[in-house]
Amino acid sequence: MVRDPARPRRVAEQIQRELAEILRLELKDPRVGLITLTDVEVTPDYSHAKVYFSLLGDATKVAEASAGLARASGFLRRELAHRMRLRVTPQLHFLFDESVERGARLTRLIDEAVAGRGGNGD
Repeated sequence: MVRDPARPRRVAEQIQRELAEILRLELKDPRVGLITLTDVEVTPDYSHAKVYFSLLGDATKVAEASAGLARASGFLRRELAHRMRLRVTPQLHFLFDESVERGARLTRLIDEAVAGRGGNGD
């Protein structure tokens, strides 16, 4: 049997789209709020999926959102199973994506460094 090497990526992208819609329309947990799903990685056997998310806020907001997502993971997995035709619906593991925050911090530092040069025409 020849495996399609692009299939895990396509499945991960579909999981990301479906979860984003479920979170936006059906999840009522106020702790989750406005989060953005930044990426999904599935294991080769599709039994587990790492779902990366970002949000604006401090560490308290991140902890609340993580707790809300962990609490809702069974509901989200069940809804995902209804929407997708997979032999196995993966266990969902939600992880905060620090790359967005790290990128914003680096941009701020660069802006401060440029502003600190005093605009001497370099």
